[in-house]
Amino acid sequence: MTAESTEEQRSADALRTSRRVRASELGGRAWLNTGGKDLDLAALRGKIVLLDFWTFCCINCLHVLDELRPLEEKYKDVLVTVGVHSPKFEHEADPVALAAAVERYDIHHPVLDDPDLLTWQAYTARAWPTLVVVDPEGYIVAHLSGEGHAGGLGVLIEELVAEHEAKGTLHRGDGPYVAPEPTAGTLRFPGQTVPLENGNYLVVDTGHHRLVELRPDLETVERVIGSGTKGFLDGQAEVAQFNEPQGVAVLPASIAWQTGYEAVVADTVNHRLRGVTLSSGHVQTLAGNGVQRLLDAGPARVHGDGAGTWAKAGPDEGAAAAADAGAAAADGEPHDVYAGDIEDIGYLGHGTNVSLSSPWDVVWSEKLQKVVVAMAGTHQIFTFDPLTGVVAILAGSGLEGLLDGPAPQAWFAQPSGLAVDPSGDLWVADSETSALRRVRLGDADADGQPAVTVETAVGRGLFDFGFRDGAADTARLQHPLGVAVLPDGSVAVADTYNGAVRRYDPSGRSGDAAEGAGSVTTLARGLAEPADVVVVTPADGEPLLLVTETNRHELALLPIPKDAQQVDEGERQTQRPKTPVAAGPLGLTVRFKAPTGQKLDDRWGDPTQLKVSSTPAELLLAGGGTAQGLARTLELNPEVAEGVLHITARAAACDGAPGEEIPDHAACHLYQQDWGIPVVLREGADSDLVLDLRGLD
Repeated sequence: MTAESTEEQRSADALRTSRRVRASELGGRAWLNTGGKDLDLAALRGKIVLLDFWTFCCINCLHVLDELRPLEEKYKDVLVTVGVHSPKFEHEADPVALAAAVERYDIHHPVLDDPDLLTWQAYTARAWPTLVVVDPEGYIVAHLSGEGHAGGLGVLIEELVAEHEAKGTLHRGDGPYVAPEPTAGTLRFPGQTVPLENGNYLVVDTGHHRLVELRPDLETVERVIGSGTKGFLDGQAEVAQFNEPQGVAVLPASIAWQTGYEAVVADTVNHRLRGVTLSSGHVQTLAGNGVQRLLDAGPARVHGDGAGTWAKAGPDEGAAAAADAGAAAADGEPHDVYAGDIEDIGYLGHGTNVSLSSPWDVVWSEKLQKVVVAMAGTHQIFTFDPLTGVVAILAGSGLEGLLDGPAPQAWFAQPSGLAVDPSGDLWVADSETSALRRVRLGDADADGQPAVTVETAVGRGLFDFGFRDGAADTARLQHPLGVAVLPDGSVAVADTYNGAVRRYDPSGRSGDAAEGAGSVTTLARGLAEPADVVVVTPADGEPLLLVTETNRHELALLPIPKDAQQVDEGERQTQRPKTPVAAGPLGLTVRFKAPTGQKLDDRWGDPTQLKVSSTPAELLLAGGGTAQGLARTLELNPEVAEGVLHITARAAACDGAPGEEIPDHAACHLYQQDWGIPVVLREGADSDLVLDLRGLD
């Protein structure tokens, strides 16, 4: 055996558990994609089973669905993926909503509906997404969290196939997947809509992977842009291909005549921005190299202080900085320009040289003279300059959560909808925090860059949601995806999982808010997952709301009521099992092993990092903050009965041969996972907490 094959074997062995742990039975409410049959482990014996713990609101879970597709195709006769749907939001526990999501996201494997988190608890899942591999004899062999594990899983599957074929315990053949009946209609799970100058509407027909121009009756199709085949291809309208596009914006005429295209499309699953010439339907690629940003090959360092650079360099300076970074790497010195470091702020690069991550919505900012992009996959707000092709980060550290303040330090959680108000500020539907956020664009500095700050108008945190009107500080939304500014300056929100359109009034003129404190009311309800809301004004009437009802596959025009509803169905928190821990010292360990063919990038020190905080803040007496390493001792306050530990782990690994130095220009990868661990303090409970980023049970 060569030194290289020995190292690969060690890596594969490290991914596998050292103890033979029998897999728990699969329990839940019902099965989807099985033709009505219930499955159990006995029925799956002889197959390699990959349990994917997911929830359909989660962008990281959607990334994993796409990462797994090639593995499912390559190993279709030996591998069975089972999606264990473990809902975060109340709406996700609705079986009808889950069935629609399974169809929408083109899931071609069995799905277990587990609203009570029975299987989640049995397998000690702690985060979305979590992956568990069960061998053909029914034993757990790997436990992974987060994205980017497809390569390592491929190595493990090959090993399991060889092992169990030799033992006679592998059964080849078709799996239990049965395709459901597809939805028929003009639109299929539409995303966002913009009005056109000719009075028609340009609709992002997400489920059909195309754009549709509808006449004002909202039924008659004027034309279609895109072949309707999922994929990536530039060209004329009838041949161009998209992959689950979500958002669209129309450029002002003063910009469009210079660019040669009028519309910018957020081509979400292709991780690209596309340009559309409306006169001809021609489609071109504007930005994005097609690689999901966190998985991009390129230097991926983790700094000890947890922060990247707030880049004020222009495009020329930025390019020079990138070149200097390469030279620094060759000299063995640390540098600050890293393609994979999601906390870098400012200039990123030009056009198709930049990696993006699930762009969800786009809007033109007159104040910035740029297209603003809701980059859901990295929890940030990007910009794209259509005249220069420059891509930059406007706001967001890349960490998931709700934190206000200066743009470099702010946290978002899957921003999904954008709107611009008359002052030029941006409103953001921040879906995973069930929040409405405001990005204030202040006066420009000496370099011409505006001072950017982030505020929260409605919302409390990652696990807080509900359906409550009234004062903005106590009002609650549930996973909003769309936002629009109304003629009176208030803000309409497509409150997706509440099936409603809500209104936020900054002045507090309605509801129970104190004067000027802001209030929330309900404009419409009973809608089927409204993903977008737009204000349109017919030539002969009052302004109306144009709402995209995604799960009804249609658009609806609604009046803006003068007397809005007041709804209070309470507030809720995501209910997950609390982990009992002892007060005082708590040893935190995150396990990570680089995949075969990769090694930790330790050229400039420890390439791993932990960031720890808590809710309430008083829970954590010591051990909070950001520092290198994946092990730390926390100090828990005995005076606080329970709370949530917020933990972010990151590790940088690069391609490299075993026993050799990492080449200067090796492809590198950043692994990251965010956990929110509910804990309850109990005497005699565990004083250690072990999590798996890429590790073992």
